[in-house]
Amino acid sequence: MMATDTGFAARLGPWVAVIAWLFAILLVLMIAVGASLDQAVSGFFNGAFGGRNSAYLMTTIGRSALIIGMALAVLISFRAGLYNIGGEGQLVVGGIVAALVGIYLPGPGPMVLAVGILAAMAAASLWAVLAGALQVYLGVPLLIGSLLLNYPARYISSYLVGHPFRDVAAGLPQTHMVPQGAWIPNFPGTRLDMGIILVLLAAVFTIVYAYRTVPGYRTRMNGLAPDFARASGLPVKRLVFQTLAMSGAIAGLVGAIAVFGVHYRFSDGMLVQPLYAWTGIIAVLMVGMVPWAVPLSGFFFAAVQTGAAGMERTAGIPKEIGLIMQAAIILFVASRLAVVNLAGSARGEGNDDRA
Repeated sequence: MMATDTGFAARLGPWVAVIAWLFAILLVLMIAVGASLDQAVSGFFNGAFGGRNSAYLMTTIGRSALIIGMALAVLISFRAGLYNIGGEGQLVVGGIVAALVGIYLPGPGPMVLAVGILAAMAAASLWAVLAGALQVYLGVPLLIGSLLLNYPARYISSYLVGHPFRDVAAGLPQTHMVPQGAWIPNFPGTRLDMGIILVLLAAVFTIVYAYRTVPGYRTRMNGLAPDFARASGLPVKRLVFQTLAMSGAIAGLVGAIAVFGVHYRFSDGMLVQPLYAWTGIIAVLMVGMVPWAVPLSGFFFAAVQTGAAGMERTAGIPKEIGLIMQAAIILFVASRLAVVNLAGSARGEGNDDRA
């Protein structure tokens, strides 16, 4: 019993430390702007969960849907040992394809919506598979190839919305609006779109895939011990393409939700500036790539962002505090990963010495 308590305390201690650091950062910012603790705390919780008719809570849930979606895309690939950090490019590809299909495909609104979502998922999936092909056939590490593919995705989309498909009358680099019949409907009496349902379905799929399917077991084995997986005769190449295709498809789904349920068009930078993809990576690493915990982590980061905006409105504390908190969490997660890697290396060296 004592050993169990000690182990729990050892796992809990670092999180207590990082929470203390976050509160210390918040306190320093409050002192700098002369705000009170009561105002800051009240502004944070009201900005994240309050508002008239829970309007701010709906904003938090809506933002969390996009973050959770990108976190799920990251989770599927990371658990397989495939460090796909090209989610931003896949998200953008999905978003621009969804917008163009929604605007230019004739037909009933629900059909256009369905085709737009599927087209976005297919396009983003192919973009992710391209990064896998670079690794498998050309030897470009996935970490580098997926990252580099973010840039052509961003620049191509910027060109498309800035020139051939631009809504000139709007005066901004953006497409025309998607017809209202193809919008994702809102929950009655709220401004929250039902895209969150699609994200929750993706979360259920990811959890079932990770824990209850043979391909999910195989990808996990490949992530934990790639040499053993290859020696065991697993179809590693097929697993790479299959996993990246699913990861990209979820990113494309998120891009489609942003177009059909949030912005109703594609604007240059609308999926890049909020850092959905990078926040998704942090959310996954923070919970140690545990599938069922990812939605909770994504909601936490969304609440941090909307709560920071509430503190700015109420207490005058800059909303960039949300980014500062995320940076502190990144440093914490990176330090934990470094400790784990060093411990693993030390155990490996010890085993070599004993051998």
